[in-house]
Amino acid sequence: MTVIFRARGDLLRMVRDDLHRPHAFAAERVGFLLCRAGQFTDGGLAILAADYDPVRDMDYLDDPRVGAMMGSAAIRRALEHAYNSGKQNIGIFHIHMHNHSGRPGFSHIDLAENKKFVPDFFNAAPAMPHGAIVLSRDEAVGQCWRHRHANPDPINRFVSVAAPLQIWRTE
Repeated sequence: MTVIFRARGDLLRMVRDDLHRPHAFAAERVGFLLCRAGQFTDGGLAILAADYDPVRDMDYLDDPRVGAMMGSAAIRRALEHAYNSGKQNIGIFHIHMHNHSGRPGFSHIDLAENKKFVPDFFNAAPAMPHGAIVLSRDEAVGQCWRHRHANPDPINRFVSVAAPLQIWRTE
């Protein structure tokens, strides 16, 4: 199944700038992209990032085993955004950044944690796809869950809608 993720260039710049800021004890920052979605006639998905919700400084947990550990308040806040969207149906995509150029990748810890918390997003917006994304300075990779109990699909293409148009294929 094809999954295409699109975001405005200015939104991606804002996200990268926020994720690049230092934190008092976390080695990296995390946040959530709030997204809309549409289905192609062949069953593929188009996901459009609509807004960004950074995890607040006070919602990080001091855990030196990982780059960033968010507490339950951070996830609850993202769930509230999706739940309060009503008929607009908002998908939630957890996002963080690896500070290098080129194609990034999820760490083993990223993959294990994504599998734990992303399905919880379906509690707030059961009809929407949800997922996780890791950015680099110039590319991205991601996972997309269509349903709570489904295995995630890779995001096949990222599009930054700006001048110049940028497309990253992950296949």
